[in-house]
Amino acid sequence: MVFKLNISDKGKAWKIESSSETLIGKALGEKIKGEEIAPELAGYEVEITGASDSAGFPHKKDVDGPELKRVLLTKGWGMWKKPRKLGKKKVATPHGLRLRKTVRGNKISEKTAQININVLKHGHKKLEELFPDQNKPKEKKVEVAPAA
Repeated sequence: MVFKLNISDKGKAWKIESSSETLIGKALGEKIKGEEIAPELAGYEVEITGASDSAGFPHKKDVDGPELKRVLLTKGWGMWKKPRKLGKKKVATPHGLRLRKTVRGNKISEKTAQININVLKHGHKKLEELFPDQNKPKEKKVEVAPAA
């Protein structure tokens, strides 16, 4: 299984792919060593902050296990629904609205497609040196005036 990893560090993000099976069974919020993800991340310590599966269902930290579950959510996490009778009017989420949503548990499984990771401790090399093709400043386009 190939995981798409989003590694974030101080407002910047790097995207890599890893087929490391050591991530299977880890939980959200768990701290792991960078070598477990990829050999170039030696010396790094990272934390798993979130994930989603191949169908787009997010992993929720307070739901145990790796399987899909239907949980009752109140205002906050994953709530964008408005009552149908109000139509397209801009209204805040009403007080007391609860919806049943499908989420995946807090364990990484083989059905997980994407994992969000936050850097806690840096290694020997900077991430800019490890992934030089990402986060480059955009080049300015120079327009040439047509000859008359």
